Amino acid sequence: MPFGEIVSILLEGTWVTLKIVAFALPLAAIMAFTFGLLRMYAPKPIKYVSVAYIEFFRGTSALIQLYWIYFVLPFFGVSIDAMTAGVLAIGLNIGAYGTEVVRGAMQSVPKGQYEASVALNFTSSQRLWRILMPQALVNMIPPFGNLAIELVKATSLVSLITIADLTYRAKSLADMTLQVTEIFAVVLVLYFVMAQVLAFAFKGFEKRLSRGLGRGGLD
Repeated sequence: MPFGEIVSILLEGTWVTLKIVAFALPLAAIMAFTFGLLRMYAPKPIKYVSVAYIEFFRGTSALIQLYWIYFVLPFFGVSIDAMTAGVLAIGLNIGAYGTEVVRGAMQSVPKGQYEASVALNFTSSQRLWRILMPQALVNMIPPFGNLAIELVKATSLVSLITIADLTYRAKSLADMTLQVTEIFAVVLVLYFVMAQVLAFAFKGFEKRLSRGLGRGGLD
């Protein structure tokens, strides 16, 4: 098969991978912030729910989670299409790791900042969103960037539930053409490019937040 045709097919798979990332990444961020903050500030019953989510998704295989969502849940009357199952499994898994990023960053804010906000009679909500979170957010960005890259790499798992993503198309092409070296060389480059674009975006976001804090507030 001509090399140009191989690249074209793999780019179609890359587009599917990017769509999964576009949905799974916001889901992971939402889960990380929600359950990270609940674990720190919620009443005990809700805190236990948060801990259960975190430990379950960190303590079990992402692949098995994907299989459960796509293959097992239909036996309980919950049928989910392959794309949605892939987004849920990857987003929930990476989000569980993100909760520890949120918790660690919040705890890294100097204790004096919290004490000053109490002295100024800020409400709990004002302390969280106007004092603690803006400072913690800067510390969250680098590890969140790493998790975003891990999420991109984890999308390859969805090929196992017949989603025609980059990995699925690469394996299909390799089986059909036996041009293994050329195909997987292109795949390596494409995953590397996606990871670098995300890394660059997160570094830019971190610099913007840092400048905002340096002037006494976020833009």
